Amino acid sequence: MRATGLEVADIFRQAGPSYRQHHADALSRGQRCVMSAIERCRTAALGGHVEQCDSCGHQRIAFNSCRNRHCPKCQSLVRAQWLEDRQADLIPVDYFHVVFTLPEEIAAIAYQNKAAVYDMLFHATGETLRTIAADPKHLGAEIGFIAILHTWGQNLLHHPHLHCVVPGGGLSADGEHWISCRPGFFLPVRVLSRLFRRLFLAQLQAAFDAGHLRFFNALEPLQAPRAFARYLAPARRAEWVVYAKPPFGGPQHVLEYLGRYTHRVAISNNRLIDFGEGKVSFRWKDYRHESRQKVMRLDAQEFIRRFLLHVLPGGFQRIRHYGFLANRYRAVKLARCRQLLAVPAPVVAFPDVPLDYRDRFQLLTGTSLRDCPKCGHGHMVCIETFLPGTLPRGPPGENP
Repeated sequence: MRATGLEVADIFRQAGPSYRQHHADALSRGQRCVMSAIERCRTAALGGHVEQCDSCGHQRIAFNSCRNRHCPKCQSLVRAQWLEDRQADLIPVDYFHVVFTLPEEIAAIAYQNKAAVYDMLFHATGETLRTIAADPKHLGAEIGFIAILHTWGQNLLHHPHLHCVVPGGGLSADGEHWISCRPGFFLPVRVLSRLFRRLFLAQLQAAFDAGHLRFFNALEPLQAPRAFARYLAPARRAEWVVYAKPPFGGPQHVLEYLGRYTHRVAISNNRLIDFGEGKVSFRWKDYRHESRQKVMRLDAQEFIRRFLLHVLPGGFQRIRHYGFLANRYRAVKLARCRQLLAVPAPVVAFPDVPLDYRDRFQLLTGTSLRDCPKCGHGHMVCIETFLPGTLPRGPPGENP
């Protein structure tokens, strides 16, 4: 198959039936749903509509999207809207990017207990950042931050970690002052790492004691308390990876950066290179060797297995807000932050009236979905809709 235009959906459609057959007992309902959604996305299986240019008469079929959060093709509008909403949350201070990573031994437990352990990752990270920031020895302030869960590395293997984007400062305990971080420095990563390790392992042990963890296959012996304790012993001694990057160039840079991390899936279509003879080739960065760009070639069955490692439990929130950015307090506390920083409130960019998704997309991205791709000055108008599993009554003159 040609590399141009190659999509994860192409791989699933061709290699998916065999994968389902050979892994029938191992596939979860959620993984099956994700495979089906990606395979059907923007095809006649989901229905769609026919558009025609009101100037030159050019016609095209627009199939409906699956809107699954794991689909590489369905995140653009959601991401753009989320980033626009975050625009109103920005304040003119330095922002920092802090990453909290689970060790491999814990990641293995996390894969078999996704909802429980990913939730612990959020709770331990949130408590770590807020506790150290509130300590007068470090910052002595209530901070706010956004935490985004990623479960993959560039090679698609299971690698759960949280990306946290944090304004460089916070509110004093009495709410009367803005306390800024030292220039170029947020919080000591070794202190963060050790508290994170202690808090997370305490939660993990409590979940085990309460019988909330399940172990299968190679991890099945961990059901015994002594085996579980021996398994965790190295993790209790190891230094856990917490990484703080240098501050961003400014609030707008924060939005550009967040756009690369929110609403992402395990691999985007633009990283795919080739699919042929049962093998998938894709680009990846090898962070262990100075972020070198490399090409990985996997059997299609292994590629699908790795992709499905990252299917989240239904309803699981992978983007969460904390401190003065928490949903419950955001409006009031951000207003107080701006007052203390002597900066004006943001201007609401969009009207309250509901917009068609094409109008929203143009407002958010500047790209028009209505302009005729042929003549360039006409507008595409819907002339027919068709239901899932059917086709238009009359084929358009030209299909996309």
